[in-house]
Amino acid sequence: MRPPHATLPTPPGKEDQPAAGVRTRSQHQRRKRIVQAAAALASRGGVEAMQMRTVAERAGVALGTLYRYFPSKMDLVVAVVGEEIDLLESSIERRPPNAPTAAGRAVDVLMRATRGLMREPELADALIRSLIMAEVDTPFGDRMAGLLLRVAGGEQTAEDDLILTGLLSSVWVQELLEMLRGRRTHEQIQRRIEIAATRLLSGL
Repeated sequence: MRPPHATLPTPPGKEDQPAAGVRTRSQHQRRKRIVQAAAALASRGGVEAMQMRTVAERAGVALGTLYRYFPSKMDLVVAVVGEEIDLLESSIERRPPNAPTAAGRAVDVLMRATRGLMREPELADALIRSLIMAEVDTPFGDRMAGLLLRVAGGEQTAEDDLILTGLLSSVWVQELLEMLRGRRTHEQIQRRIEIAATRLLSGL
């Protein structure tokens, strides 16, 4: 993931506290193990399988250490989603969308995200449902809207442009849920997202 940073002296008893100062390489690795363990459990049994004690055991960390990194299950869900978006952004950096229109580039990104998530449909279903039902703000919507805005070529400081890409992201989430329920095929989702993107992003 990210390169390790130089570390600062750590007060006694604070070795596993990621929020205090700069993370060490071992802290990055420990956090990654936890997120991977949570994703593996969710991919087999949904969010219900992401019991904190089970995640800690699978990641090979103490339960107290897990809670210092992730105070709640929702924090874990957000972290797993964040990893998925990181992978999507890396894919876009390696192979940027080259469609001639803003709508076409946005559709490219959303269909890449769809293919990535559908490799683990149970994980996708667990993550999407948890984010929709969350009673706390999560960065998922804002990150997807910002990503779509960047590839579409809109003004990052234009509130209207960000609202439009946010609406497109919401349409995609709803269509993805329909696909997970067996009510949409991949081709149907792509067609519906193409229509939404063309209408919403015509001014970019």
